[in-house]
Amino acid sequence: RPPTPAAKMSDGEYDEEVEAEEEVTDLSDDVVVTKYKLAAEIAQKCLQQAVAMCVDGASVTAVCQASDAAIAEATAAVYNKKNDKGDKVDKGQAFPTCVSVNNCVCHNSPPRDDLATLKAGDLVSVDLGVHIDGFIAVVAHTVCVGGAEPGSRAADVLCAGEKALEAAMRLCSAGKSNQDVSAPMDAAAQAYGCNVVEGVLTHQMKRFVIDGNVVVLNKPSTDFRAEEQEFKTHEVYAVDVVVSTGEGKPKMLDEKQTQVFKADISKKYSLKMQASRKVYAQIKNLPSGGALPFTVRDLDSGDGTSRMKMGLVECLKHELIQPYPVLYEKEGELVAHFKATCLLMPSGVDKVTGLPLQEGTVSEK
Repeated sequence: RPPTPAAKMSDGEYDEEVEAEEEVTDLSDDVVVTKYKLAAEIAQKCLQQAVAMCVDGASVTAVCQASDAAIAEATAAVYNKKNDKGDKVDKGQAFPTCVSVNNCVCHNSPPRDDLATLKAGDLVSVDLGVHIDGFIAVVAHTVCVGGAEPGSRAADVLCAGEKALEAAMRLCSAGKSNQDVSAPMDAAAQAYGCNVVEGVLTHQMKRFVIDGNVVVLNKPSTDFRAEEQEFKTHEVYAVDVVVSTGEGKPKMLDEKQTQVFKADISKKYSLKMQASRKVYAQIKNLPSGGALPFTVRDLDSGDGTSRMKMGLVECLKHELIQPYPVLYEKEGELVAHFKATCLLMPSGVDKVTGLPLQEGTVSEK
């Protein structure tokens, strides 16, 4: 996904825990496939609803909250029977709804009191995730409020993002190498005068693991390269593409904007502050124990927002939680974000999430 903290626990360590509960957790099991596809179906519907809300005057926070509520409602209606061990099936939000506007690259899921609104001409990227029993479907899509003018830079970057995603998906198939994906993706973006954004990763996903260790570094460099690995049948990938009219070198402008976090279940520390212990207890009581990303809106600030923030700071300091910072391109540039969940089946790649390009979007390049 867009620049995120690297997983601190290896897939192998996590898998040993999972395998004790359920022997088969990949796509060779029809039940697993069904759960992935149900999560994808819910993600698609919630994304469509969120995108439809992106109109002139809409509150960014309201879009995020409505979408998260829709995910909670839809997942609450399925898999309500207990499993063979008598446990409830964990399900719900796998990544909180983020609405990133214009030059904002990713992870913007503002607090309840944020006053930002959308206006005609804004380029709006909506990003979210859903899971059923830990099997995750993620999706992101970008639209222009009111539609992009033909031949505009907004139209260019939207078309660049769509074509780059298509190029990536063609190469994220069994038997191919993760090293072969970035060049065609970059060529697709360059054809529209745009750049692939640095630091964005396509991740393998596993049960309760949204950012597995097999990755595609969308824009490799001499300093940053991913270990070469081959895609295999029965794997699942979040094929993630972010393109920009600018240089594609995002920066964090204000760490206080960070509202999305994930617990690092491999870390242990005895927190000193009562506020920290309280907020961390809330995180551990979230669905998935906080192992999947959440937003500060998911936490109760009963003791006051300032005390909750102090608690989060201590958790961050000792790496009990990992931040998903809000990143930006240069002011005046435009960013488009497209993401699809792909199942690598024996019959080929099954793209289970992702919406078509906004109707009427035409580039002259």
